[in-house]
Amino acid sequence: QVQLVESGGGLVQAGGSLGLSCAASESIFSFNLMGWYRQGPGKQRELVAAVTRGGTTNYADSVKGRFTISSGNAKNPVYLQMNSLKPEDTGVYYCKVETGYADYWGQGTQVTVSS
Repeated sequence: QVQLVESGGGLVQAGGSLGLSCAASESIFSFNLMGWYRQGPGKQRELVAAVTRGGTTNYADSVKGRFTISSGNAKNPVYLQMNSLKPEDTGVYYCKVETGYADYWGQGTQVTVSS
């Protein structure tokens, strides 16, 4: 069972930047889709950004132009660069990898943006 661990979260002022990483306990050599999700206080978990095996990216309207998702290597499969952060970006951020035979989630990393 592959385990994913996110890192890079923290407290940042509005307008600042953070970079999130997702590390895998075992090498992931292929995937169909990788994504970052977030769950804000009192909100449902939502998709923030995703990248397909073919390299197509998709972003939530609220983060377009500010966030960038990128794929990495087999042990660190996906990253999320977050710029121009806003208080409404606050939440727990989760990475997800869909391999076609199993979906893997991380345990989440907290991002707090102060105004």
